[in-house]
Amino acid sequence: MKRLLLLLFTLTTFSSLAQTAKRNEIFQMLIKPAKGSLKMDGKLDEAAWLEAAKVSDFVMCNPTDTLCSNVRTDVRMTYDDKYLYISAECFLKDQSRYVVESLKRDFSFGINDNFLVFIDTFDDKTTGFSFGANAAGAQWDGQMSEGAKVNLNWDNKWESSTSYNKESWIWEAAIPFKSIRYKNNSTRWGINFSRLDLQAKEKSAWAPVPRQFPTASLAYSGVLLWETPPPTPKQNISVIPYVLSGVTSNYEAQDPTSFRKQIGGDIKVALSSSMNMDLTINPDFSQVDVDRQQTNLDRFELFYPEKRQFFIENSDLFDGFGTETIRPFFSRRIGLALNNRTGIYEQTPITYGARVSGKLTNDWRIGLLNVQSQRIDDKGVPTQNYSMVALQRKLFARSNIGIFMINKQSFIDTELQRQNGFAEFNRNIGVEYNLASSNNFWTGKVFYYQSISPDAKANNFAHAASLAYKDNHWIVSWKHQWVGDSYNPEVGYVPRVNYTNINPEVGKIFYPKSKTSQLFYAQIRLNSLSFWNNSGGLTDNTTYIALEGKMKDQASFSAFHGYDYVRLLYDFDPTRMGNIPEKKGSEHTWRSVGLGYTSSPIKLFTYSVTSRFGGYYGNGNRTGITGELGYRFQPHVGISMAVDYNNIWGVEVPVTQADGSTTKIISASEFWIIRPKVDITFTNKLFFTTFFQLNQQTKNMNLNARLQWRYKPASDFFLVYTDNYLPENFHIRNRSIVLKLNYWLNL
Repeated sequence: MKRLLLLLFTLTTFSSLAQTAKRNEIFQMLIKPAKGSLKMDGKLDEAAWLEAAKVSDFVMCNPTDTLCSNVRTDVRMTYDDKYLYISAECFLKDQSRYVVESLKRDFSFGINDNFLVFIDTFDDKTTGFSFGANAAGAQWDGQMSEGAKVNLNWDNKWESSTSYNKESWIWEAAIPFKSIRYKNNSTRWGINFSRLDLQAKEKSAWAPVPRQFPTASLAYSGVLLWETPPPTPKQNISVIPYVLSGVTSNYEAQDPTSFRKQIGGDIKVALSSSMNMDLTINPDFSQVDVDRQQTNLDRFELFYPEKRQFFIENSDLFDGFGTETIRPFFSRRIGLALNNRTGIYEQTPITYGARVSGKLTNDWRIGLLNVQSQRIDDKGVPTQNYSMVALQRKLFARSNIGIFMINKQSFIDTELQRQNGFAEFNRNIGVEYNLASSNNFWTGKVFYYQSISPDAKANNFAHAASLAYKDNHWIVSWKHQWVGDSYNPEVGYVPRVNYTNINPEVGKIFYPKSKTSQLFYAQIRLNSLSFWNNSGGLTDNTTYIALEGKMKDQASFSAFHGYDYVRLLYDFDPTRMGNIPEKKGSEHTWRSVGLGYTSSPIKLFTYSVTSRFGGYYGNGNRTGITGELGYRFQPHVGISMAVDYNNIWGVEVPVTQADGSTTKIISASEFWIIRPKVDITFTNKLFFTTFFQLNQQTKNMNLNARLQWRYKPASDFFLVYTDNYLPENFHIRNRSIVLKLNYWLNL
């Protein structure tokens, strides 16, 4: 009852901060039907473009947000019964000069000259779509959520083309109405246009956005008015079948070579103009980018983002609940079965999946998911079914309240499955309120979750709340979490339980007054994160002061000084390499400092370095350095070399001898992660990537080479080659080669 009263009190407090007015109501663009046909060739010579709606007067967003843009951008929009057409002519300050990373799709925003459009089709200032390109024509598309987040793993069918001349580069795009979701008969959308010009050292937008926020902030979008409503969506079914052939050899297990022949695919069905159903049968995700390996010197599991296309659309309805460290739903758990006896996750193929997601009305959203994985008899893994129901209600200008239920069902029918500790079911229910004020200055969250299992015990809950304020000069935030020792969301990501923490932060942002200064901004932040177990004992504290800043040429720098205290909750090897662990209950304190710098992306040769020096567990010391060098032959070839280096020495580990006496062993470890990478983008439809990773901490070397040919919009041919080696002797652990062809067919 006390927890529920705390939740209701926090909701009431947050609600008082919500406002309803649209910030940039006066920025309006009237779009009219096209008078003639349009060809996507990057040329604006058709009569339809001459009569299309046009806006030109962009406002600078940084380095200042009070001036007109120094570079001119002309945007035109029109439409017919199938497509929404957008064009942008981006004039150059320095003729014939632009900066791009490559022709790779979904490029990094801050290191490419680019033009982007953010479309709020429901005018709810929260969800939407983004399309655009860099100056070389590489496409960008993503689905928007939480007011400013763009999920670039979302991929859909649309066309664009780019052309160049001495004075400007021109982007022209045709977006099928079938590829986006919108309210039927609506004549009002939210919209904004963003332009980044690295040579001119400015970012600008049509509807002004304060410089402390990204131009993707839908709270500051303008208004797109339709002379006639966009076409009523007709039956829209997309079938995306694939065929796959491959060979896999496991030399480490000495298994015979296996040959793969696989057929499957996805189906997308528009149930309404704002509701979509995704179906998948026998899916394969071999073409998904490999994870960038990380050094893990933390006591808890690392987080890796979801990249599988089936789970992407409206993903915020599912994995948007919770915080970075309390996620009740984490889709990467699907297809992984945890063997509780060995503590190892077993990879399990997915048999089928279904998702329904979207808007019921302008204020209500719903998400439904059901996925089933295959059983693995020889490893004692049962068939498992994953399902989720989520319902979200918009409140005030941009806030919402949501509820969910998650169920993981294991169909146990063998003794080996029982011995491996699989529970018959695991469920999680929860309620969550998200605050977002109309001007985006105030943001916050409060939730209460509870897990349910056959062996359910008390304290199977998680609660957290946060409130943050950010304006042009100050950052102030408060976060707290309270997680019971029996909270167990098996389809979630919760690295630790049995704790209460508080995390206040205050920061000051400085903008130089001199227009000739090369500094864009600098900020100083003071942050403290403390953990107590639920018996009231302090277990962790990290307190640091940090200086961060960015230059007008997009170079950035950072420095910090920190203090750490840890009382170990269990035996822990600080190197995670199988060395003698520090003992449960032992206390450790240290101080550390760090420096970082990332060079400007304007140059063809780029580099970055971050460092950390100071103490470590067991009165030891740790030096950590991460660096990356890159060179691009713009826009077709990018070469990079990234290195993580860690040296840990002087760590005292107490060891109990046979006679009962205790001695201390001084240990040391030195290990690297080395990641060379070659990206070749022959065109914006043909890509080749080679990624090599040597990880001494996990004792593995990985080589991944991928050729992708986008022979039609959203239709691809993949050739993927993967090798894993033992680093000490280069013996092959396993090897695979996969050929995959998929085709996007609209019915």
